[in-house]
Amino acid sequence: MSRIGKLPIKIPEKVKVTLDGTAAIKVEGPKGKMRVPFNPHVKVAVKDGQVTVTRSDEERLARSLHGLTRTLINNAIKGVTVGYEEILEISGVGFKAEVKGKILNMALGFSHPVDFPIPEGITVEVEKGTRVTLKGVDKHLVGMTAAQIRVIRKTEPYKGKGIKYAGEKVRRKVGKQGAV
Repeated sequence: MSRIGKLPIKIPEKVKVTLDGTAAIKVEGPKGKMRVPFNPHVKVAVKDGQVTVTRSDEERLARSLHGLTRTLINNAIKGVTVGYEEILEISGVGFKAEVKGKILNMALGFSHPVDFPIPEGITVEVEKGTRVTLKGVDKHLVGMTAAQIRVIRKTEPYKGKGIKYAGEKVRRKVGKQGAV
């Protein structure tokens, strides 16, 4: 039995959880709403203010989806109550970012500005031009968007210029040594 999968999920007061047929669950809360599909090998029940996930049989696929489905539902409930956020830091001379409507405009040392379209469901805030905060209900979407922005100009190890996650340690390398 999956240790994570067998734990029931407590539904907070302001959250409404309903089954959407036999293959999805709808979660609505103060921050927004989400729909989480799940595999028919897993059964989801909503009763007494709790969501329980069980598997239909002991096949390998059902066992592997048991804990995953429970975690995805738990992430959706947490997302609609608290939300998720990812913070990126931009470092480098002249490197900056600003939000223009639904586009994140960045100057990253290229010969042209980089325009990144902000996906639906994500809000972006820029502080001091170098600290980009992504917020949203969907954990996967927030993390994927942060990763896509970071890939545009990853932090290089010599001068530390580029985009990195807040709190990320960049291993710095020593440059060329002059004549001794």
